[in-house]
Amino acid sequence: MILESIWTHWHAHPDVLIGLTILEGGYLLLIGPLRKRYNLANHVSPGQTATFTLGILVIFVSLLSPLHILSDRYLFSAHMVQHVLLTLVAPPLLLIGTPGWLIRRAIRPTWIFIIARTLVHPVVAVVIFNIVFSIWHLPRLYNLSVTNHGIHIGEHLLFIVSAVLMWWPLTSKISELPRLSYPLQMVYLFALSIAQIIVFGTITFSPEPLYEWYVNAPPIWSLSALADQQVGAVIMKVGSGLLFITLAICAFFRWYTAEQSKDKSEIRQLGISME
Repeated sequence: MILESIWTHWHAHPDVLIGLTILEGGYLLLIGPLRKRYNLANHVSPGQTATFTLGILVIFVSLLSPLHILSDRYLFSAHMVQHVLLTLVAPPLLLIGTPGWLIRRAIRPTWIFIIARTLVHPVVAVVIFNIVFSIWHLPRLYNLSVTNHGIHIGEHLLFIVSAVLMWWPLTSKISELPRLSYPLQMVYLFALSIAQIIVFGTITFSPEPLYEWYVNAPPIWSLSALADQQVGAVIMKVGSGLLFITLAICAFFRWYTAEQSKDKSEIRQLGISME
């Protein structure tokens, strides 16, 4: 009976709706009428627009769909699915969907550029993301976030912002704040894959539930609070681990392909010079 009521519950948080509307509306205004009026760029790819909008939709589903109710009131594991969407899915979509010329405009003031350059440095980005993620999974702060809507909003905002910083070295489109080379991308992704081992290990192997909120929550699917906690930790770790490993493999093959092309080009040039 509980599940039947949850699946039909879409909660229209005004603050979330307003924030997402402003973000999507501002994006469409900048790449559309304002771009044409001030001749900011000749063209914006429909694929970019669709990618950015998909990122907004992922946040919408994460925070307003039945998943939100399920994660806030019943299951820690559902909350981890929500965190996967907010940190590993939506941010790269938003970055990939944002045109380079728009980012250049945003960082044009010197002081903004200096701050941005510092924050998206790979070491700084990894540290910030993992500190934010780890702190919000401390039991006391976690329980506070699910009982206070304002604090919960702050948590989600910090997750998204820190994840944008974390994804920048892998998705950047501008030379001023460039993405990492393929070999460094592999190192970066490896660091990301092991950075949260202590947090996940603590949550997974704890002999008792860490989060009182879910101990007192109505049971669903006959999951105990401890089993739910372990499932949630596995979802987050396996989800992030598989993603980072897959991206590292892709980076390796792109690096290999680029090196092969470079070698073939050098051989051709050498042959021409010898003739």
